[in-house]
Amino acid sequence: MQKNCIYLDNNATTKVDPEVVEAMLPYLTDYYGNPSSMHTFGGQLGKGVKTAREQLAALLGADESEIVYTSCGTEGDNAAIRAALLAHPDRRHIITTQVEHPAVLNVCKQLETQGYSVTYLSVNHQGQLDLDELEASLTGNTALVTIMYANNETGTIFPIEQIGLRVKEYGAIFHVDAVQAVGKLSLNMKTSTIDMLTLSGHKIHAPKGIGALYVRRGVRFRPLLIGGHQERGRRAGTENVPGIIALGKAAELELLHLEEATKRERRLRDRLEQTLLATIPDCVVNGDSTQRLPNTTNIGFKYIEGEAILLSLNKYGICASSGSACTSGSLEPSHVLRAMGLPYTTLHGSIRFSLCRYTTEAEIDQVIAVMPGIVERLRALSPFKNDDAGWLQEQEQALAAHH
Repeated sequence: MQKNCIYLDNNATTKVDPEVVEAMLPYLTDYYGNPSSMHTFGGQLGKGVKTAREQLAALLGADESEIVYTSCGTEGDNAAIRAALLAHPDRRHIITTQVEHPAVLNVCKQLETQGYSVTYLSVNHQGQLDLDELEASLTGNTALVTIMYANNETGTIFPIEQIGLRVKEYGAIFHVDAVQAVGKLSLNMKTSTIDMLTLSGHKIHAPKGIGALYVRRGVRFRPLLIGGHQERGRRAGTENVPGIIALGKAAELELLHLEEATKRERRLRDRLEQTLLATIPDCVVNGDSTQRLPNTTNIGFKYIEGEAILLSLNKYGICASSGSACTSGSLEPSHVLRAMGLPYTTLHGSIRFSLCRYTTEAEIDQVIAVMPGIVERLRALSPFKNDDAGWLQEQEQALAAHH
């Protein structure tokens, strides 16, 4: 690992908690049997898996029988979407949003080629949904509504329970991608309107390669993976026991630290955000300033490119992420920020900082210390520096034509 790395990209992935590593290590060394085996050596793993399932269920406020282990959030999203459609074979309509993760958006786009109609709900400048648009989109033909709990780029939190109440009126299945929300928000599936919920271990200090899908008892579920009888027949394949143990321990720790970590991350996030806004001219916060994950800030630094900011931050050992990605020499802006209608001047210069319970005061101080100089230097090199309105109009037109 890079020495003195300041890691503020926790919405992408998180450090594996040392206690999680300790919990899973015996299942990589001593307890290596197959939990489906008849002999005692393999069967003894079942106790650890059961405990892990109980730990995860406690974090979600669910029953352990409602947990289905997966390999990741993408698998969970795919499994939930396809199971919902199989549960309503006579319905051919799906509702989602324009700002979903590709694990949902790209599945929906593929389903459109198979005869399904998909409504992509819009968002406003704060990244929030219009519930009236949702209401107008729901019909008796709607099989599934799949909407994320919190946006991975801006941290904007959607009014999930209000949405769920409307969905129930039409008898559709309600799936929520909660990959960013689990471990950051208090959840209680026993009182929720959610039918299925996706989560991923590597977002909550467990390793990559393990996730889970909550499936409410009574919801019809057809497995995505067909094979053996693992997971009560809902997900075939030999269980990733070390990963399951790790996810259970991570869930236990998240529940233990949830209240304290939330307050601390919000305080550090707010100090970072407010100081940057006060010391750097022409920058704005993207997303809902109140209904937002406590660890996330997405700031648009006008007139410069996000990739250049990231490269400059990297020289100081600071890890963050950009709202746009460079592909084959041309900038493809974030679909989330585009859907919010951000101007070109902000769109390409947006940076996401996402904290975790390991983030320190000193790390935030270092980012605050270096960012003004980085932005000032990059703006001095920017084609915007002479306020070239013609150049700006050309970029906006090219971007609109691309989409």
